[in-house]
Parts: sequence; C-alpha cells; structure tokens
Amino acid sequence: MATYKEIRGTTIQAVGSAPSQLGEIFYDSSARAMKAVNLGSAAWATANNASTARYGVSGNGLQTAQLVCGGESPPGSPNINVATEEYDGTNWTNGGNLPAGKRNASSFGTQTSAVNAAGLTSNPGTVLNSSEEYDGSSWTSGGNVTTARRNLGSSGVLTAGVIFGGYAPPGRTTATEEYDGSSWTSGGALSTAVSHQVPAVNGTQTATFSASGISTAITQQTEEYNGSSWTSGGNVITGREQAMGGGTLTAGLLFGGNAPPGNLTSTEGYDGTSWSAAGNLNAARGTGGGGGTQAASILSFGTPGPGIATEEYTGAAPATVSIDTD
Repeated sequence: MATYKEIRGTTIQAVGSAPSQLGEIFYDSSARAMKAVNLGSAAWATANNASTARYGVSGNGLQTAQLVCGGESPPGSPNINVATEEYDGTNWTNGGNLPAGKRNASSFGTQTSAVNAAGLTSNPGTVLNSSEEYDGSSWTSGGNVTTARRNLGSSGVLTAGVIFGGYAPPGRTTATEEYDGSSWTSGGALSTAVSHQVPAVNGTQTATFSASGISTAITQQTEEYNGSSWTSGGNVITGREQAMGGGTLTAGLLFGGNAPPGNLTSTEGYDGTSWSAAGNLNAARGTGGGGGTQAASILSFGTPGPGIATEEYTGAAPATVSIDTD
C-alpha cells in the first residue's frame, strides 16, 4: 500500500456521484468515509403463486415474461395437464391450452413465440415426437421431431431452435435436432447419452450447453454445442437430475433438482468454462419450470410442496460498502 508521502501532490479526480465499477475505491466526502465497490450477494426471493399445481412442466422465457405449460398433478398420477400460464414479473395469468396434455417435454423461445417439443402423454404413457408452437394466445401443431423422447434439453427461438438428449425408449439418446420453424433436421450428436439434464434455457441454436442429468448414473458432465458439434465443458459442482436453469452458454445458471437422498436448494453459475456456487433456493425443489438470465432467473411449480410456488433470482451485482480504516 502506498504511503501519504508517496502519493502527496497527486491529483485526485472529483466525481458528482459514487462510482459503480467493480473494484473501485473512493472517498465519500459527504459521509466522510472510504468506500469500495464490491460484488454483492446473489439471492432467491419468493414471489406470487401460480394457479394450477403441477410437476414435470416445461418452462421458458424471462423472469418478467415466463411461459409454463403441461405437467402432471399430483406427481406420479395419470392426470396430465393442458394448462398454460404466463408470468409478467408479478402475477400469473392463464394462456391458451395445449392441444393435448403432456409432461416432461421441453420448450424454448419467448412468452409470445415458443415451441414445446416431445414429452410424454401420461403416466407411464407414450413418448411423443410431436411439437407445438405458441403465439402468445394459442398453440398450433409444429413439425414432428425425428426421435421421440422425454426429459430432454432445448434452447433457441421458434425459427432457430435445438433439442438434445433425453430418454428415447429403450434408453437415453445422444440425438440432437434443429428446428427452423417448420421442420426438424439432425445436428451433431452429444458425446454421451443423457436425459433429465439442464440446458442453457436462453441459449441459441449455435451456442448452448447440456449440464448434469442422468447418463448411466447422475453425472457432473457439461457439454457445449456450437451449432455443429458438442465438446466437453466444466463439470458442475453437484451432479443432479430434473433441475431447472436459465441464461446462456457463457452466463448460465442451474438450480434445484434431485440428488439422492432428496431435492436440492443449491444454485450454480456457469461462465463458459467453470461452474461456481451462486446462492440457495428458499425451498428444495425439482421438476419445475426455469427461465431468465444469470442475473435475473425464475423457478416455478415443481416438487415437493404445493406445486404452485414461484421464486425469483437476483444475481450478484456490484454493491458499495464502507471500508474500516481504523
């Protein structure tokens, strides 16, 4: 640290407002205190409940514009849901119903332009190859996927989406398929067959990841997709299945899920290279709907509990703190 003698006579910049750049140190003349801009804490907060309790739903979109559809209620029952609900950052409202009930499908896109792909008709049910498109008010039939599957991952937008992995009886699959808004074509295969994984929910057709899930057992593996092939990424800290996620390939998030003996509260963030701890949910949960960004994510529905709970995530951001100079 420099001494007063060393910095004496140095010009100090005067600013009209407190700096906000991470790592900056400054003197607050009004408070007569030294301060610094440090990284604050990430946190989950409870939000308003949804209307229809369910599990094994499909979720996509943003914290202020999430779309959730399908699922079952209660867990393990034959009651498969057609309901769609939309979240505006405060309240839930009903959207248009799916043409037919399904669970353990995967959706991508936005609240007003989305695709829901594959899934399962009932419990135990039939694995589906259908997809549906949503325009903000109603669902219509989309192109059929080549490989029927459930518990898969997906990313992208309606006219440029991608699905990957999942359970395709009699086993898990490496198959990747890309959607152009009307039909599906084969993409590069995953290195390892996996289901129940977490995708970069708001990733793209040419930049996404598949994290954790079940291979021969629960895996910590992450694979990254560039639009043509998959390569290995950083391992998650805690392997899990039926977790939820948000964000992109280089700013991703995963949270909750199941790792025996039960569901998890832990959240992990991804920077495109490695995973790090990023706060805890207020309640352990899996099989819900995810969405949002690494800085502002959302979790809704899922087990255990009433199946209607919502939590919102605020990522760590720069925060001003006082420095003790004693």
